Amino acid sequence: MDPARRLGRAQIDVFAQLGVSTILLGGIYALIAVGLTLIFGIMRVVNFAHGEFLMLGMYLGFWAFTLLSMDPWFVLFVSIPLFFGIGVLTYVLVMKGVIHASHNVQIFTTVGLSTALQNTALVLWSGDFHTVRPWHALRPIRMLGTAFNLSQVVAFVIALTLTVLLFAFMRFTHTGRVMRATAQDRDAAILMGIDTDRVYRITFALGIAAVGAAGVLVSPLYAVYPTAGLQFVLLSYVVVVLGGLGDMVGALIGSLIVAAVEVAGSYWFGTAWKEIFYFLLFIGVLVFRPAGLFGQRGAENLGV
Repeated sequence: MDPARRLGRAQIDVFAQLGVSTILLGGIYALIAVGLTLIFGIMRVVNFAHGEFLMLGMYLGFWAFTLLSMDPWFVLFVSIPLFFGIGVLTYVLVMKGVIHASHNVQIFTTVGLSTALQNTALVLWSGDFHTVRPWHALRPIRMLGTAFNLSQVVAFVIALTLTVLLFAFMRFTHTGRVMRATAQDRDAAILMGIDTDRVYRITFALGIAAVGAAGVLVSPLYAVYPTAGLQFVLLSYVVVVLGGLGDMVGALIGSLIVAAVEVAGSYWFGTAWKEIFYFLLFIGVLVFRPAGLFGQRGAENLGV
């Protein structure tokens, strides 16, 4: 093969690898961000403790693997109902009292919850970095000039499946329609006899269940430590603003955009630059299109 064709083939392989990496990463980011945008879209609360619940999911995956030799894939069957219950408990004990308070009170409450969870994890498990290395995390797959490991593929498939199921729940079930009605007009929903407190409780629990499942899925891919959720929650804010606050479909598309910026920036400029690029994109959207790239305003509809 002549040098020109060899160079062309190498470039195709590079773009194929970047594309596959973007899709795999974007699917996982979507599950993290959808929980955040669901809570904001219905409850009008920005949950600054969202990343800490993901961190707890990562620790669940780590300890289940370390103590019980349980694969993170199977831990999902435990994590989803467990984090749903944690979400209900957190709503009853913390969020219920501030749901109708000012945004300042809500922000300070969720930031305080975030700090409490971080420091609790630090006291219980120290600040050491931990890794989860099941058999599939070390198994590379090569296909059509691209390379990835089995953990990435399965995490993507499960994350996408859970995200689609959440979309379907919101679109086609009676509870989902009630939740969307509450998001569109809370006062009208109350007049129609809808128990908005129950709606908020389910909403918060679903959002925490989604991010808890995401934490288990990413535990074989990233280091586990008390502040691990911080990088993901910052990224989730970027995704949610890109897609439009409260817009679930926009969050999915925004996840792919952020993943593409991160992957391309890491490849061409190095991993140290990836956050700079998507935060520049974040600032640009806030300045020039504050409603999000797709024009959905979170204060008006849920966008599903």
